Amino acid sequence: MARRNKARKTIALIAHDGKKAEMVAFALSHLNVLERYNLVATNTTGKMLNENTRLKVRQMLSGPLGGDAQIAALVVEGGVAAVVFFVDPLGKHPHDPDIQGLLRICNVHNVPLATNPASATFIISTEAL
Repeated sequence: MARRNKARKTIALIAHDGKKAEMVAFALSHLNVLERYNLVATNTTGKMLNENTRLKVRQMLSGPLGGDAQIAALVVEGGVAAVVFFVDPLGKHPHDPDIQGLLRICNVHNVPLATNPASATFIISTEAL
């Protein structure tokens, strides 16, 4: 029987402005699972999670200032097991190239990517992480 790796894995949490409250609600409803992981987030999302949940979230830069790119770099380095990015599909985002770059990096490196609460719940509820 193979031994499971006991090292804590990392999940990245990102949410567009119109989805940040949804991210906090998601985190609150999945605290028991999320607290088993190291968590990293873009700045404002991380700040909201740190203030509104008992989770400890490492904050990167805000998305428009390079936070999405910082998280993409962590994915490339193999430091992220999954990315949860609640995307506002109806909003305009001036840093869209960074967003698309992060999504592309997840696909290139075969990292699970959730863009809404339903897919995020599915990903974190599996034993695959």
